[in-house]
Amino acid sequence: MALCTSSFPANFNQAVGGNLLRSPYSLPLQFSWSTDLQNQTKHKFHQVKKRASGVCASLAERGDYPPERPPTPLLDTINYPIHMKNLSVKELKQLADELRSDVIFQVSKTGGHLGSSLGVVELTVALHYVFNAPQDKILWDVGHQTYPHKILTGRRSRMGTMRQTNGLAGFTKRAESEYDAFGAGHSSTSISAGLGMAVGRDLKGKMNHVVAVIGDGSMTAGQAYEAMNNAGYLDSDMIVILNDNKQVSLPTATLDGPIPPVGALSSALSRLQSNRPLRELREVAKGVTKQIGGPMHEIAAKVDEYARGMISGSGSTLFEELGLYYIGPVDGHNMDDLVAILKEVKSTKTTGPVLIHVVTEKGRGYPHAEKAPDKYHGVTKFDPATGKQFKARSTTQSYTTYFAEALIAEAEVDKDIVAIHAAMGGGTGLNLFQRRFPDRCFDVGIAEQHAVTFAAGLACEGLKPFCAIYSSFLQRAYDQVVHDVDLQKLPVRFAMDRAGLVGADGPTHCGAFDVTYMACLPNMVVMAPADESELFHMVATAAAIDDRPSCFRYPRGNGFGVSLPFGNKGIPLEIGKGRILVEGERVALLGYGSAVQSCLASAALLEAHGLRLTVADARFCKPLDHALIRNLAKSHHVLITVEEGSIGGFGSHVAQFMALDGLLDGNLKWRPMVLPDRYIDHGSPADQLAEAGLTSAHIAATVLNILGKAREALEFMSQRFSRVTSS
Repeated sequence: MALCTSSFPANFNQAVGGNLLRSPYSLPLQFSWSTDLQNQTKHKFHQVKKRASGVCASLAERGDYPPERPPTPLLDTINYPIHMKNLSVKELKQLADELRSDVIFQVSKTGGHLGSSLGVVELTVALHYVFNAPQDKILWDVGHQTYPHKILTGRRSRMGTMRQTNGLAGFTKRAESEYDAFGAGHSSTSISAGLGMAVGRDLKGKMNHVVAVIGDGSMTAGQAYEAMNNAGYLDSDMIVILNDNKQVSLPTATLDGPIPPVGALSSALSRLQSNRPLRELREVAKGVTKQIGGPMHEIAAKVDEYARGMISGSGSTLFEELGLYYIGPVDGHNMDDLVAILKEVKSTKTTGPVLIHVVTEKGRGYPHAEKAPDKYHGVTKFDPATGKQFKARSTTQSYTTYFAEALIAEAEVDKDIVAIHAAMGGGTGLNLFQRRFPDRCFDVGIAEQHAVTFAAGLACEGLKPFCAIYSSFLQRAYDQVVHDVDLQKLPVRFAMDRAGLVGADGPTHCGAFDVTYMACLPNMVVMAPADESELFHMVATAAAIDDRPSCFRYPRGNGFGVSLPFGNKGIPLEIGKGRILVEGERVALLGYGSAVQSCLASAALLEAHGLRLTVADARFCKPLDHALIRNLAKSHHVLITVEEGSIGGFGSHVAQFMALDGLLDGNLKWRPMVLPDRYIDHGSPADQLAEAGLTSAHIAATVLNILGKAREALEFMSQRFSRVTSS
């Protein structure tokens, strides 16, 4: 595709008219004809970044930003994409400037994903200008790039509710808008889903377009390549837009600035960007071949062969080898180019999938985000003028940080300990580990399947791998956990962050299922700490387990302020051994993980009502502490298991044991308290816990109900509810 000025041999110019030098996707741009082929490698188009026009752009170039929201007269007239259709390209540029400003000021009030959304402003405007959503399907991958998309599709007035209870989701969500063609809170799914939509369209005889926008690290997962491979085979018409913001690994590390992108893909995309003249030479040759044929076919074929040979050596035919017609790289902030290319691709009767390689800058147009894309990938509320984020102060650190400190302490005395994460160095805390042990920490990109089997291979060689992956992200690698780790009884340690409810990120990131899917595996040791001190001990326990796999879950949020082990060095726990925290009578609460704290709070509430409850910390779901459970079941009338996980987890394992042990054959009343059998939408952690029915007040009311005190339970909940609403 002729996207920039290229030079060609003079005899080629004489033989072919300039108006014929177009591939099916070429644009009517000017060509410079020269006999010097060597000069073409020096001539590059759009190598100097073009800044967006407008007031905000000039401020961004100076490194400051207005403290007040600038007027947005054009954006104020756009409620839906149909309102953009009569705009000129000049007006689209103005719209992009206003949209970028709106995103910055909206996110400054709510927090959320900022940098990735700023990088796709021009692309979003161009897509909604050229295509006709929602009839045309536009898929976004990952969904956190979609704040501009939400503003342009009827949701601007609700952007102030982003990621809040009953507000807009931080990702695409089909139930939220017909313009959200596919939900995407995890990554690398858009090409698969888009291909399914394209094939479904063809089978139903429809004529709409399907566009999958994939980027911000999403191209590193294997599913994207599986989908491209299948798309090339099925040959259905669809458009894949690779949003290449040089971010192959998510920039969640904030210690020493952004971590360079990982993997060979990053190098391949960089080489693609640097070989533009040869690529254009090839695309022009293709256009000549298709349009004139005959005697010129041989000349064009030679040019194509020359370009192919040169480019393929640097990896630029990767996508075409998978069966996608490659166009690019394209400046993702040049509205003229974006609109022209998208129009051309849309209007051309293609025969198969097309990939448009769009190069963007993360944080574009906001100087603070451009300088520190790692710190402005996800932000709290902030001051737009200074970029200062208003982070809540706490006397304790996050569980994520405590995990990292515990692992570092273990690695200091055991050189075999290594750490693996899937593009989430900051999110898992392993950026701290990498700073201390740079040669023992591995970022594999957004590739959880590979991460797990890679860890299995490390275990085969006698190393002690800790695989730190969010609970919900580990779902993507479950077959590897089962087949490559547990079946072979390899001692891989899984640190499952974000276990339980996660607040603003909602159901896509909620760690609801890990206890259920890990505890059913025959060889897996399954643990959960009740507080940060217990987390240190469980890291030490996992390090000591060297004959089978193990895992431990811990929540999002900060610790409770308990005393930590000396030197951050935990002490290995006895496997399958729980503990009693409070001795009581009649009613026993058996908590698992963070739910133990709710059990303790509930016991304190009921003590004022004359009830003294026993509270126990299970510590292990597998193996269970049979002696502890027998003791609680035989010495109490009521046993309630409490966990922040789905049906089929800890409570189910306790029930299975008690049933087989005959403990349910008598007068014992057993009740499980788990997450409800539905997805809980984003909101504040307190709101989510209340909706799940797992607050300390809910536990206390459950106790009163079982004891036959239904009226007291109702009054109790009413009092608690009135206090919450009045505060």
